[in-house]
Amino acid sequence: MIGPGEGRAGASGEQGPVGTMEWGTLVATLGGGLIAIGGTVLADRLRTRQEHRRGVQTRRREVYTEFIAAAGLAHTELRQLAQEGPGAAGLEEASRAALTDARVYEVRERLFIDASPRIAGAGQRMFESLRALRRAVADGAGIDTAAFHEVYHPYLDAVWAYREAVRDELEGRALAPTDFGWSAWNGRERCPHCAGRTALPPGAAG
Repeated sequence: MIGPGEGRAGASGEQGPVGTMEWGTLVATLGGGLIAIGGTVLADRLRTRQEHRRGVQTRRREVYTEFIAAAGLAHTELRQLAQEGPGAAGLEEASRAALTDARVYEVRERLFIDASPRIAGAGQRMFESLRALRRAVADGAGIDTAAFHEVYHPYLDAVWAYREAVRDELEGRALAPTDFGWSAWNGRERCPHCAGRTALPPGAAG
């Protein structure tokens, strides 16, 4: 026989060790699920960061190369104009077109958007040196004149400084003049016009 109160105790929901084990299993399952979800979210974030970093590096490499290539095209055209000498007609317009047609201004804007501060600064210095070369050519400086070489060699120096900075950022190893057997980037030692001359300060005839 069931004594008084025994039925009430059985109906109270007390299930003993079995109920405790079921709750423990449920908690463990939920905890494991939360850990798995957290791990998935973290992995997705890491993957997104890595993809973003690779995208930035790809864009930078492209614009770094594109900028120096554009400057090279403009430089080649300016040298051609300088070879034609001060007697050539329309040097001002032609020298400006050399930079515009090579898309120097356009790519420079992209450089400022995607480049690191260091490369943007090196690119701007190269751009300013290229503009100084353009002004000299527009003023009629022939390729064998001191006026041309006074701005030409600083431009070469700026070009190699840009290359050096880009290599250091992308590859972790910067170039040095000694890698090519040179003593400096500006090219004076290899220039027939400047050979044997002492390197002159900016503004002096060279």
